[in-house]
Amino acid sequence: MTIKKSARKTAKKARPTAARKSAPKRGAADAFVWEAIDSELLPVPDVAALPLALLKGIDFSRDTLLENTRRFAEGLPANNALLWGSRGMGKSSLVKAVHAAVNQDRKGNKRLALVEIPREDIATLPRLLRRLRRTPRQYILFCDDLSFDGEDASYKSLKAALEGGIEGRPANVLFYATSNRRHLMPRDMMENERSTAINPSEAVEEKVSLSDRFGLWLGFHNCGQDEFLSIIDGYVRHFGLKVSLDEMHARALTWSAGRGARSGRVAWQFIQDMAGEMGVKLSKASS
Repeated sequence: MTIKKSARKTAKKARPTAARKSAPKRGAADAFVWEAIDSELLPVPDVAALPLALLKGIDFSRDTLLENTRRFAEGLPANNALLWGSRGMGKSSLVKAVHAAVNQDRKGNKRLALVEIPREDIATLPRLLRRLRRTPRQYILFCDDLSFDGEDASYKSLKAALEGGIEGRPANVLFYATSNRRHLMPRDMMENERSTAINPSEAVEEKVSLSDRFGLWLGFHNCGQDEFLSIIDGYVRHFGLKVSLDEMHARALTWSAGRGARSGRVAWQFIQDMAGEMGVKLSKASS
């Protein structure tokens, strides 16, 4: 009898744990990371998000993604989005900033949740979607630096999850991805398949059509000198750095020349270096 009572107590304790794993706690966090091995959504209490106002030179992409995300948060029709283009121009920063901006005046389950899924776990996307489908909250699934190479077939899971399949994409889920490639495949891989396939156009079409599942294509391109300095100016004002703009500009251009690039990321790295030199602490953020 003692053993049976003990077993029942153990079972009662186990049931809440199983329930906790079935779905993320409502309102527990606004951001999660998908850990495919344990099928867990790990809460991220502090997302490194920049204010939208600091993202310069990407006005069209910023406004378009913000409006699309606001519509989705309100339960209105919205599109999956592919942010593609030059490195360091704020693609992932924009996703995080838009998420924060949309949630600014929202409360409880009305707050939009951001779930990051690592590129290597894309094949587990259907499992994650089935889990999120059962919850009342709206979710943006985010995959940073998405691309496919060689014989990688996990792109088929993504295609089915975005638009195809019997279940289809849940109404409470939208997918945002960043990539350096517009079609998510390297050019040499696409050309190789064209040259070796019996029907070249059909061989490539299946993989190229993946990007067609994204209703929004937002391009990011290298910034010019004026845009680069505008980004620097925004950081200087935001963080209250006490330095003349002429001196800051001269040093910023020297810094970018040493890096061989002008981008939002290079600008942020320069500001971190300057703030450290001046003994000024910056809030947690990344570009």
